[in-house]
Amino acid sequence: MTIELNDIVKLKKKHPCGSFEWQILRVGADFRLKCLGCGHQVMMARTLVEKNIKSIRK
Repeated sequence: MTIELNDIVKLKKKHPCGSFEWQILRVGADFRLKCLGCGHQVMMARTLVEKNIKSIRK
């Protein structure tokens, strides 16, 4: 799976704010994701993110 900086990913589960879309801010063993609904940022393991991705927009 090729995920690059500033890609928009749609995850299977929604954030408590109601948004499914996240922007990729950091790529590596961990991803830093920014919620496009409320702006909250989280760090998640690569395996967990790749498992939960529904679609990718460049």
